[in-house]
Amino acid sequence: MSGGGTWRWLREHAVQIVAVLVVLYMLIPIAVIFGFSFNDPAGRYNFTWVGFTLEHWSNAFGIPELNEALVTSLKLAVLATLISTVIGTLMALALVRYDFFGRRAANFLIVIPMATPEVVMGSALLSFFLLIGSFSLGFQTLLIAHVMFCISFVVVVVRSRLIGFDRNLEEAAKDLGANSFETFRLVTLPLIMPGIFGAAMLAFALSIDDFVISNFNSGTTVTFPLYIFGAAQRGIPVEVNVIAMILFFFTCATMGFATWQQRRAEKLTSVRPEQEGGVGAGVPAGAPAAT
Repeated sequence: MSGGGTWRWLREHAVQIVAVLVVLYMLIPIAVIFGFSFNDPAGRYNFTWVGFTLEHWSNAFGIPELNEALVTSLKLAVLATLISTVIGTLMALALVRYDFFGRRAANFLIVIPMATPEVVMGSALLSFFLLIGSFSLGFQTLLIAHVMFCISFVVVVVRSRLIGFDRNLEEAAKDLGANSFETFRLVTLPLIMPGIFGAAMLAFALSIDDFVISNFNSGTTVTFPLYIFGAAQRGIPVEVNVIAMILFFFTCATMGFATWQQRRAEKLTSVRPEQEGGVGAGVPAGAPAAT
């Protein structure tokens, strides 16, 4: 390939090349964590490669304090995800489907938790809890804080799904005799479920990964990120790398499932009865032809 041909090829594939480099840049730290999950360090610090071993994978849950922090994070993330997904989905439906006083202000205010620095939000929540005095810092304050910042992400994701929703499908269901609840349960909910599932997975990832807001409002409760921060002072055990990779693989699997569901829903919504031409156009398959 000549010099001119090389530059032309680079110009034509510049976007793909940059995309590959960005993906590699993001995956290199994960690859390092994965590699060092098989390391056999001589001391407490897992920063230098010593030798390959499967011992830490076979005994990934051998540290009681780490297991307790992981279970706390999972419980917190599951509860925060369930609560924020239900509230966020209902809010998204209200913001997209209904016109009410303060709708524009609500659309604006819903993105404030996403734009606010976590250190500001964490300190503000801490001040709020201390001012009220009804809450002792711990799991319940963590749950309230996580639900608060997860709701915004759920609303934005589900709202984007609802904006492109074809309302004619709901009208068709009502014309066929379905009431409002049946229409929502049998038509609307299944079609927006990929968006809801994606929003839930995002809320789960944000909750289980949060450190800054949790550090302000945790009290004596220790989550998985807080345990890692504390362990960094005395040497992070290799089991942390192993559990991190397990969580990463689980997240990849669930996001792959969400993507598959999204594409499946898009195919379903793209199906339309034939508008004209052909005998039996618009007649469901297997239905007798009119005589």
